[in-house]
Order: sequence, then C-alpha cells, then structure tokens
Amino acid sequence: MTDALLTVVAEPRFIPRESDPAVKRFVFAYTITILNVGGVPATLRNRHWVITNANGQRQEVRGRGVVGEEPRIEPGASHRYTSAAVIETPVGTMHGDYEFETDDGKRFLVPIAPFSLSVPNVVH
Repeated sequence: MTDALLTVVAEPRFIPRESDPAVKRFVFAYTITILNVGGVPATLRNRHWVITNANGQRQEVRGRGVVGEEPRIEPGASHRYTSAAVIETPVGTMHGDYEFETDDGKRFLVPIAPFSLSVPNVVH
C-alpha cells in the first residue's frame, strides 16, 4: 500500500459552437481537478478513458500523461486541466483511471468515477 491518495473531480460541459447535430457530432469539454490528499508526491504517468454514447458505442483512450504533461502533484496540491471528447449522440458517459507513480517507483491506479456528457435540456 502507498501513502499516496488522490481524488479526481470532473466538470463536463457541452460546446455548442463546435458541435453539429446534423452530422451526429456532439463536443464536450471536461475540466479535471486532481487533488493530492495523501502524504507523498505522485506523478501522473498514464490515462485510460472509456467514453460511451447513448447507443452503447464505446471508445477507449489510453496514453501517457494528460494534455501532453505528466504532472507531479505534491501533498495538499492539485492539478487542473481541460480536454474534450466527441460523441455521436447528445448524451453519453465517461469514466476511467489514472496511473500514478510515487518517487520511490510504486505505481498505482486512481479511478475516475463515471460522469455524464449531456446537451442541456435533452430528455433522457
């Protein structure tokens, strides 16, 4: 077990100016805040997202870091970034995990709870 403890908060929002419902293109930005509430620094090494639209179609995204960075988050500090997802329906969900590494080389996963991607005022 590690003394690292991180929490993830997601804030999604619909981006109408980049979306085009006529061609089934719905763009959502999401701002992620990662808080280090543990006792040791941790560096975000990898990300894994599962993006599901209302038709049940899943996209999986894996890669190094987030938005081109591998942030090191000190105890009591946070890291915030914004990215985007494109789906074919006005409603969907995202969830996943981040892989972190402590300074002594221990790696661990931090789950990202599911959150909704939803065009405002859409009945679902």
